[in-house]
Amino acid sequence: MKIADFFYYTPDRQWDYASQLGIRYADGRMIDGHMNEIAGSYGKLKAMKEHFEERGFRLKIIEPAPPNQKIKQGLPGRDEEIETMCTLIRNMGRLGIEVLCYNFMAHFGWTRTSFDYPERGGALVSEYDHSKFDAPELTEAGVISAGQLWENLEYMQRAIVPVAEEAGVRLALHPDDPPVPEIRGVSRILTSADAMERAVNLVPSPNMGITMCQGSFQAMGEDVVECIRRFGDRINFVHFRDTRGDKYRFHETFHDNGPTDMAAAVRAYRDIGYHGYVRVDHVPAMAGEDAEHPGYGSVGRLFAIGYLRGLMEMAGSLED
Repeated sequence: MKIADFFYYTPDRQWDYASQLGIRYADGRMIDGHMNEIAGSYGKLKAMKEHFEERGFRLKIIEPAPPNQKIKQGLPGRDEEIETMCTLIRNMGRLGIEVLCYNFMAHFGWTRTSFDYPERGGALVSEYDHSKFDAPELTEAGVISAGQLWENLEYMQRAIVPVAEEAGVRLALHPDDPPVPEIRGVSRILTSADAMERAVNLVPSPNMGITMCQGSFQAMGEDVVECIRRFGDRINFVHFRDTRGDKYRFHETFHDNGPTDMAAAVRAYRDIGYHGYVRVDHVPAMAGEDAEHPGYGSVGRLFAIGYLRGLMEMAGSLED
């Protein structure tokens, strides 16, 4: 396994910390407001890669995909969004950027009801409480059924999977977070291990797989370690995190303070022969930190990366 870190485009303190921690691989977020522009241009994506290389990081993952709500909701313009994704994938292949992490959450993306739930020692983490968020009123998206989403996902997959095969890029589909069946009339379909397996088999390919987001699988009520073994070589990227609770009410935890046996998880990755990228995700906000990017502070990430590195060394699964 190779440890990567998630970076916003503009260098900040985390870039320095990651360098000091010996991290060599970057999971890069394209500039907000310019994602389509970068995704559609070989030159701009190349400049993004070089931007990371200048600071000593090899850009190997792009997360998230460019805007694609028209694809998800089956709206006019979805073919143009698909073409942008295909162009991005082709350019990633030309530049040696190996993994695209994307999701299929319509209208509501990564969603929480608070970011100040007290974890160990008063550190602050995110929480989802479905009773506080859900309401009978529909959004401007109206009703979107599970059937529609499955049809729209297959439509997209049939377009992008062959392109990923040709480009040599691995696709890593992220589960829904939170993995509830519906929010205000908008269905969510990637909410169980069975659903994730169905999704990756819509268009079977050695390049098609999942992001093993451990916290999402835990919130689903799945056995995380068993799911690692179940998906095996279909795991193309790992989000190393944990949650406590169920899909309707859960909160993030410190990486060593949740219900998942994290050492067993790392041994499972070793046993299935996973040689891909892993990054820590959704860290607590520690004393003195602000909440500019909830879940993506620096101090909690220092602890989490050190903890992950120790587990990987214990399991003999750390690769440079």
